[in-house]
Parts: sequence; structure tokens; C-alpha cells
Amino acid sequence: MANSNGSFGLRPINKMGGAANSTATSNYSFYEIANGNTDKIYHGEPVIPLSTGFIGAPGAAAGGTVGLLGVFQGCEYVSSTTGKTVWSNYWPGSGADSNHPVKAYVNDDPMQLYVIATDATWTAKATARAAVFANANFSTAITGTDATGVSLGRLAISTIAATAALQMRIMGWLDDPENADFAAAGIGAIVRLNNHFNSNNGAIVAGTPSTTGV
Repeated sequence: MANSNGSFGLRPINKMGGAANSTATSNYSFYEIANGNTDKIYHGEPVIPLSTGFIGAPGAAAGGTVGLLGVFQGCEYVSSTTGKTVWSNYWPGSGADSNHPVKAYVNDDPMQLYVIATDATWTAKATARAAVFANANFSTAITGTDATGVSLGRLAISTIAATAALQMRIMGWLDDPENADFAAAGIGAIVRLNNHFNSNNGAIVAGTPSTTGV
């Protein structure tokens, strides 16, 4: 039967290692969206650090060429209409008073694990098992639904490979009776982010979103 999972982007579920899982959501004074940024950023969407000191959406569904900072969980800003503070689970690309910052909440721990729905069939459980510890890119990672503010991002099955530059490492899948049909899209894959900006490899720098995939 078909799986019940729709698209929801990256959803934090656990953490690698023995530390307590706080879902690693951080808001620091330097995690801000530029007030003039008209690019919508959806809940569950990966974000990147920009060379301007702000965060932004990747420039391509696959993630572009800049290391991912983490996963967007919402933002806080002062409404340009009412003058009141607004908390939103996504950045709508407008509506903020230009005299105040747009504060961003981001899952920024490199060891955070997420669940993301697959965009196509995994064929069979044996095929899924063979994909564990392989890598994959996003499908439609930078789009979402305004009505809910939630990302439409999924794991692109067609991209699964050993290539280290791909944006996600596959660690397994959720044991979920409602989403257990490996012959259909919507399996809840467990992943972590590759080439994380906060990792210790020292090779990733802030930059401008790429308009091409990796």
C-alpha cells in the first residue's frame, strides 16, 4: 500500500553519539535573515551561511556548493504593519519592519539526525539496506507550502551514490508501520547532513548560493 508520508523537509529526530538530544535548535545574535531577503525559507529546509553574515536558502534544490549550516525551524521579526513581534515557522520573504532584525532558529548541530521522506520507490527493503552509509541529494529542497510554512523537500532516490559531495548521509530508516512500503515513495529515511559548515574539517566557507547542483 502507499505510504502516508507527505513532504516535510528535514525533521530532527535524534542525535549521533551519547549526548542528550535537544534537537540542537539555536538562536544567536548572528543567526539572522537579511531584512531585504525576499527568498522564502520554509520550516524543515536546509540553510547556508552567507558571506554577508546572514543565513539564506541554498541556491539549488541539491544544496548548491556551500556547506549547509543546518535546518530552518522558524523566525521572529517585528511586523511592518502592526509593529508587533511575529513568530513564524517560515520566512515569508516580506513583512518585516526594516528597523528590526529577523532572528532565525536553526538546527545547527553537525551530529543531528533527521528524518526525510523519499521522493520515489526504494524498490525493496534489501535495496534500502544497501543504501545505508551511502549519500544522496535533496529533491525540491528549496520549495514549500505557504499555507503551512513547511518545506516540500524529499530525499532524491535517483541521486544515491558513494559521492561524498552529496548533501546527506543515509543512516537507516524509521520503523513506521504507516510508512513501510518500500515499493512506494514516502519511506522515512534517517539522515545526517554531509560537509556541515560547523564540522571540524575546516574546508567549508561561507559564500553565495550556487545556481547549480553539486
